[in-house]
Amino acid sequence: MINVITAIISGLIIGVLARFFYPGSVHMGWIATILLGIGGSVIAGLVTSRGSADFNRAGCLASVIGAIVLIFIGRMLGIG
Repeated sequence: MINVITAIISGLIIGVLARFFYPGSVHMGWIATILLGIGGSVIAGLVTSRGSADFNRAGCLASVIGAIVLIFIGRMLGIG
């Protein structure tokens, strides 16, 4: 249960930072921001694990960059 709460809080922080550093306005609600942060962390974890069997935690900076990439992809696909 504590892992879920930690994922929500860290997802919110990562998502808010990604929205802050992304150039231009990013319009989304709190739940979308949390999911953006969690998604950015997952993408950063997959990239930084480099194919190893273990899933390592990515750093905060890598998670924010992963979330910014998700915003960019969403804009390119016309989702945001």
